Amino acid sequence: MERTNDIIITLLLAFFLSGSAFASNKEKIYEAYISNRMIDWQIVIDSMEQNKTENSAYLSELVNYQYGYIGYCLAEDDDKKAKHYLDLAENNLDILENKNFDPALVNAYEAAFWGFKIGLSPIKAPIFGRRCIKNADRALELNNQLPFAHVQYGNAYFYMPAVFGGSKQVAIEHFLLAIKQMETSPEELKNNWNYLSLLSLTAQSYEELNEFGKAQVIYEKALKFEPNFKWIKDELYPDLKTKLKQQ
Repeated sequence: MERTNDIIITLLLAFFLSGSAFASNKEKIYEAYISNRMIDWQIVIDSMEQNKTENSAYLSELVNYQYGYIGYCLAEDDDKKAKHYLDLAENNLDILENKNFDPALVNAYEAAFWGFKIGLSPIKAPIFGRRCIKNADRALELNNQLPFAHVQYGNAYFYMPAVFGGSKQVAIEHFLLAIKQMETSPEELKNNWNYLSLLSLTAQSYEELNEFGKAQVIYEKALKFEPNFKWIKDELYPDLKTKLKQQ
């Protein structure tokens, strides 16, 4: 009986410690994002990758952080690093897919990864673009209430040439729907880098359409939610104010 109690205590301790680490990683990623300290982001995902198990929730969180970091690497024109982390993320996503974990979410990530591959190999855009759209469509078919699916669907249509059916307006509609869906669960917005990223994406999309007033509303919404969001506070919003003055 005593040994049984020891085992139970050990298992409970392991559970609470893993939960604490899980929460800590989320907070570290959020702080790295709002402070624009991407080296801290890389440290987290490298540690998580090195110590990963096949726990579905853990892998799903890791894929999300890898997804965010790949986007950053592409924005910085660091294709080599983007390719490295994309390979890791795809491997982790394959594990989730084989475990039949949330097929809608898996398809949404697959859409995102095809989009990243377009960034790495623009010449293959016609092929990769069709695959991206296919996965984005499938994600929404499986779960129309999944914000991340709407984000990827919006991304696909934002960057698709108009001659092939692309529409920046349709894209923004899906971004706004994703925001609305995320905000139905306020408790899930705490330390959630995805929410701030979506707000930034939506505001920048409005800027692409020269709808500066709407972009301003979104930027101010983001800063009200997180006043210390460095990227918007120090770069995006000041740049928008300059554009507004020039009108």
